[in-house]
Amino acid sequence: MLFAAVDDTGYRVVLLLHILAVIVAFGPLFFMPMLARTGQGDGGSSTLAFLQRFSTPAVVLAGFFGMAMLGMSGKVYKFDQTWVSIALLVWVIQVALFIFGMLPTQRKATAGDAVAAKRLPMFTGLIHLTLLVMLYLMIWKPGYP
Repeated sequence: MLFAAVDDTGYRVVLLLHILAVIVAFGPLFFMPMLARTGQGDGGSSTLAFLQRFSTPAVVLAGFFGMAMLGMSGKVYKFDQTWVSIALLVWVIQVALFIFGMLPTQRKATAGDAVAAKRLPMFTGLIHLTLLVMLYLMIWKPGYP
């Protein structure tokens, strides 16, 4: 027996948590580069703390909430559908970009490494690109009947 079906209250609660996790994970990344350029953000320790405490766990939670929604949807959405398979791969890439790219680079930049500071926009851009791919997959669901 399912906990909920698509459009039931339980499913919508998990959808809400999924969307909130995405906002927490990716929203600040749109403003951090602008704040650093204008000198309004410290670009260092507070950014690193936010990435460690909020953004990185939120991107992981967003994926888990997404998978929970798949499980709750019954036979509507399945793990073997093209858009879901690609989304899972992109999510793994996102988590890797946060854990192995953004966090260590931000840590080095905070410690004064100028080369790392110049690489931060690259990781931010890659994370933005994966978000765009995810939004495409979630909205258009390629390969879904």
